[in-house]
Amino acid sequence: MPLKSLYVSAIFLLTCLSTNAQQPTVNINVAEIPVLYNKEHKNPRMRFKVLNSAIRDNTEMTRPFAEELMEFGEAKYLALKPLIMDQNIPTIQKHIRDKKLTYKDLVTFYIYRIDKIENDPELTLNAIISLNPDVIREAELKDSLRKNQKNPDFIYGMPILLKDNIGFDGLPTTAGAAALINNNTKDAFIVKKLKEKGAIILGKTNLSEWAYYFCSGCPLGYSAVGGQSLNPYGRMRFETGGSSSGSGTAVAANYAVAAVGTETSGSILSPSSLNSVTGFKPTVGLLSRTGIVPISSTLDTPGPMTKNVIDNAILMDAMTGADPEDTQTNLNSGRISYYKTIKKASLKGQRFGVFKHLIEFPDYVKFSNILRSQGAEIIELDSQNGTLQGFLTLLNMDMKSDLPAYLSKYASAHVTFRSIEDIISYNTEVLSIRAPYGQALFEGIVKDTTSETSFKKIKDDLETSGKSYFESLMNSNKLDAVLSINNMHAAIAAVAKYPCLTIPMGYKSDGEPHGITLIGPSGTEAKLYQLAYKLEEKTKIRKVPANYD
Repeated sequence: MPLKSLYVSAIFLLTCLSTNAQQPTVNINVAEIPVLYNKEHKNPRMRFKVLNSAIRDNTEMTRPFAEELMEFGEAKYLALKPLIMDQNIPTIQKHIRDKKLTYKDLVTFYIYRIDKIENDPELTLNAIISLNPDVIREAELKDSLRKNQKNPDFIYGMPILLKDNIGFDGLPTTAGAAALINNNTKDAFIVKKLKEKGAIILGKTNLSEWAYYFCSGCPLGYSAVGGQSLNPYGRMRFETGGSSSGSGTAVAANYAVAAVGTETSGSILSPSSLNSVTGFKPTVGLLSRTGIVPISSTLDTPGPMTKNVIDNAILMDAMTGADPEDTQTNLNSGRISYYKTIKKASLKGQRFGVFKHLIEFPDYVKFSNILRSQGAEIIELDSQNGTLQGFLTLLNMDMKSDLPAYLSKYASAHVTFRSIEDIISYNTEVLSIRAPYGQALFEGIVKDTTSETSFKKIKDDLETSGKSYFESLMNSNKLDAVLSINNMHAAIAAVAKYPCLTIPMGYKSDGEPHGITLIGPSGTEAKLYQLAYKLEEKTKIRKVPANYD
């Protein structure tokens, strides 16, 4: 169909839909009717139909702050850069105690930086979907109250970004989907915990739409609301990873102190690794999922994404706590401080399993040698394939019930969709805008007719298979942790309910980042933090992306 005809058809259709109160109102940008960008890229997922969102104007995000940004100015931005850029939370808090910086300065710095980069067509990463319009006022309040805080938590006053499938009372929670563009929800449980500790919610990050369980073979980091997330280490060259794509790119580009992502299988590990940041997928049940748009109540978990291990532990501490609404939440959640115990361990005598088939990666070998030099024992493991039969069925059947449950209980009154079929139908009306890469996975969910009895067996078999896989490696070799790369073992770790912590491992010859991932048994978060902290201390691999320093 010619572009003009497609445009006229789309406008006509939206005009018809605007009279239906059940449909969210969205504006279409004609320039974003899908074409093909990057069409010569060797990776099919890097050939983009869409770069910028067709239903949201990126330049509008920072408009509420125009006066404050003008007053802040470039000179102050440059003066504060050394105090903030790539600094960890304890260092930033020290600068504030020493009166070199205020919480208002910190928040305004990040908004200024987001405005500066996201409105530059040569640099924009499409990492941010929305900014909290009250954030500067909230920072001023933190400054005024700080003197009355006897022992403020390290997270106090720190600007945090949330993946846009996490509820926050102040901004829509869209999951990147046009269908949820007016989903004004209450705070998710973990957001309540962050606020209790004094954290400031800066805004929402882009993501792979519906946490990348929507289209098949589509680009990582694309959503109808946020557009195409791009990797700061290689815009249009490297994938962002997904589905917590915007959280990874935003942390890498220093858009906030830290961000929160979510993972079902690899959705924190992948973007953390590919954006050279630290990401933790904890044991399911350590952090609440209440108020988060779901894929799978069996496997879903939020987790922290940061520039270093210290900040990761601080953010994890701030989100923990038993949630009566989430039956999988561990009653002991929040009773241990990962930050306070992080420096207690030594690498000496620790036993790490490394996979023989990963020895082809020079940086993996380098890290193994560093561990040996610190007195750790390295045990080579034969390559094995864990059984994941029925994995997609698990996701299909969980989402078939979990998403409607979320829509019914947590979505705002403006959202009247109640099933996946409703959303498919809505998207199909203007497919080129709402789902330019199709919605094959959603369609697969609807077609899946697995019985409840078969589904329960699949879940049980997967968990048994995952635990057997890791236990056979760890118990026979008396391992403290298994070392993987990126999200290579994410799915088998997910079904086993094993936590995974990835830290920067290095950069390939073309500059693409990759991460080393520590995997341990359920409930061993403290041990993984200790090992990762010591490993990070001996390597210090992370560097700021060249065009974003």
